[in-house]
Amino acid sequence: MSPLSAIPANMSNFMPKLDMVTPDMKMPDISAPSDVTKASPSSDSFASMFGRMVSDVNAKQNAATEAMGALQSGQKVPLHQTVIAMEEASVSFQLMVEVRNRLLESYQEIMRMSI
Repeated sequence: MSPLSAIPANMSNFMPKLDMVTPDMKMPDISAPSDVTKASPSSDSFASMFGRMVSDVNAKQNAATEAMGALQSGQKVPLHQTVIAMEEASVSFQLMVEVRNRLLESYQEIMRMSI
């Protein structure tokens, strides 16, 4: 049995989901200046965006914990899927911590500014 035969034929669930660009899509006009100060009503605040990020990290941590529990209890869970779930949770948590660190550094820099 070759190592390549262990890879499932349908790998679409392992690949990141990206919005597909279709030929009929129009590019925004960047030649005209836009008013950056006006926020559209559909735009999210930074707090809600960060809250969603924390929720996503929590969901990935829970999925990794469930996969590990299922593997340890002897259920038929592939080892590679468990490792992938654990690494995905780890990387997303590291990203969240780095974003938090950068935010704190920015806040501290702003507080040090003299007016």
